Amino acid sequence: MMSARLDRPLALLVLSTLWVHPATAQEPSRVETVEPIRNATLDRNGKTKKRKQGGNPRKVAGYLAFDGAMDGNRQVDPQIAVGGGYVLHGTNHGILVYDKSGNYVSGVSQAGFNGGIDPKLFFDPHNRVFGFDLWNPWDKAKKKPVNISISETSDPTGAWNTYPVPAPDGRDGGGIGFSKRWIGYSFPGGKDRTFVMKMADAKAGKPATIYHFAGTLGHPVVTQDDTDDLYFVKVGGREITVVKVTAREDGKPEVVEAGSTKHQLTYNRYPPQSPQKGTDQRTASGDRNPKNLVLQGGYIWFAQAVNCDGRSAVQWHQIQTDGTIVQTGLISDPRSSYIQTTIAVNKQQDVLVGFQETSPKMFISPRLVFRRAGDRPGTMRKIVKLGTGKAATNGVAWGDYSGSVIDGDNLLDLWTVQSIADKTGRGDTVIVRVPFSETAK
Repeated sequence: MMSARLDRPLALLVLSTLWVHPATAQEPSRVETVEPIRNATLDRNGKTKKRKQGGNPRKVAGYLAFDGAMDGNRQVDPQIAVGGGYVLHGTNHGILVYDKSGNYVSGVSQAGFNGGIDPKLFFDPHNRVFGFDLWNPWDKAKKKPVNISISETSDPTGAWNTYPVPAPDGRDGGGIGFSKRWIGYSFPGGKDRTFVMKMADAKAGKPATIYHFAGTLGHPVVTQDDTDDLYFVKVGGREITVVKVTAREDGKPEVVEAGSTKHQLTYNRYPPQSPQKGTDQRTASGDRNPKNLVLQGGYIWFAQAVNCDGRSAVQWHQIQTDGTIVQTGLISDPRSSYIQTTIAVNKQQDVLVGFQETSPKMFISPRLVFRRAGDRPGTMRKIVKLGTGKAATNGVAWGDYSGSVIDGDNLLDLWTVQSIADKTGRGDTVIVRVPFSETAK
């Protein structure tokens, strides 16, 4: 039986144990200018290899569902972003575009965006552009760039600009966030593990000034509120600390502390590997690090997988921008493991949490839960089953990520993309829309 209750929040380690605590305003450690690579269209006018995957719109549990990428291995890294009438979908194999009815529109390989893996996607409702990153460890120049790509309009089939930011000591596992003014990225590895750039430069396709910061500022937040500042969050063993990148009078960024709150935590360990049907092979569950954080309605929201009584469960949180905890909930079942979770929040503070379920009696299967803003604090409604896995995976690595996002057009509907084990045990994906109507304040 699924439980969702008010509980104390979980400590998590964001990206790296190297942490710079900005007691005073922190200046960039170094600055560089990066020239963009411009694509006139998504497929570079037919020069990038076409990729056609997914579609097949249908109803699942009463909601619109359709297939995303169907050619992945066990490490699909699926993500989505929604806006401009489109659903942008990324995996380790490429970028796909659907309309919001679930019909395939276009698709290309990663090669068209300077190559790479580990995509994270967003739609910025303030500037009406899409964005994503790719980490490329195989570039001939050995710069291991983080390729930040931003569309020029809300049409993802149109023009894009890619900024290859050198990260020679970096590794995959980074996170991307944005505000009206800034794009921010933090990643493991190296001395300077966070950088920001101006959204206006990227949207216009201008050479962009990249501001690097020493260490990691934490995980960057997706800013849905109408604000210029970009927040980063770190939840440590004893306290939650929030910092923000803000603009000085001369327009250059600096980091200031937004707040820090001590806590006492019930669940503070990484989740164990999870069982699956018909095999002793266990699968990765995710980790304590949140895969996305959202600023909505003046609050920061995130979810992560945790160790709950020896199995993987999902825990989600709402905090103030000074780190003060507002509510937290646990989604768990003594018979199942819940893995690879993400969160989405709309302008009414309705919440969706996406994840996958696996157990000794079940192959890896996609799931979601949601709550209305007026529901009892710390609770979620009944789990929605989005499909049934068909075979066991043959290795530990699984999915690595999932994606849950707001609809950037109406700021109400919430979407999720989750992996599902196909008949060969590999990771296919399913994309689902949960509609929300305006409710009385």
